[in-house]
Amino acid sequence: MEIEKLVVGQLQTNCYLIFDQKSRKTIIIDPGDDADFIIQKIKDLELKPEFILATHGHFDHVLAVLELKLAFKIPFLLHKDDLFLVKRAVATSDYFVGDTQGFNPYPDKFIKEKDIISVNKNLFLKVIETPGHSPGGVSFYSRGVIFTGDTLFASGVGRTDYNYCSSTDLEKSIKEKLFKLPDETKVYSGHGPKTTIGIEKDNFTF
Repeated sequence: MEIEKLVVGQLQTNCYLIFDQKSRKTIIIDPGDDADFIIQKIKDLELKPEFILATHGHFDHVLAVLELKLAFKIPFLLHKDDLFLVKRAVATSDYFVGDTQGFNPYPDKFIKEKDIISVNKNLFLKVIETPGHSPGGVSFYSRGVIFTGDTLFASGVGRTDYNYCSSTDLEKSIKEKLFKLPDETKVYSGHGPKTTIGIEKDNFTF
């Protein structure tokens, strides 16, 4: 499994292209903005997108979804508890960063705990529900790597000051799920550099 990180949008969100080296089949995670840039990178790498996934519904993780769906005719998957966030993605983007670009996407399928998003034997992701930063936040795990969205960062955790957030749920998600993974597991978060579970156990304060 190969991983290409693209930093997109005003909030510098990490969009990931996860692909099988041989078949070039690809899963797109958190295409938060800059659809043209993402599409061009996919073409340059000769990739074949199969799914679009969102770790959660905040605008800076989903604004390029609809354009990618139309470009590649592939489904968008999200946890149902974050549907309310994607329905207001453009309005929220306008409020926070003064940008009305992009479109509100709609999921083709809802995902939940223990679902497996599978392309082939070399490319698959297991869904781990990690609410707290948002009620429908999820992480995606496969073979020693995990994509945590805004649940866990290098030396930090997601904010919980919105009325739909829960600091209690976030701490539980991190301690009871993410920190149960092997220490060497590589963490690819929604913003900033990658880290490992072991490093973040040592860094963790709440």
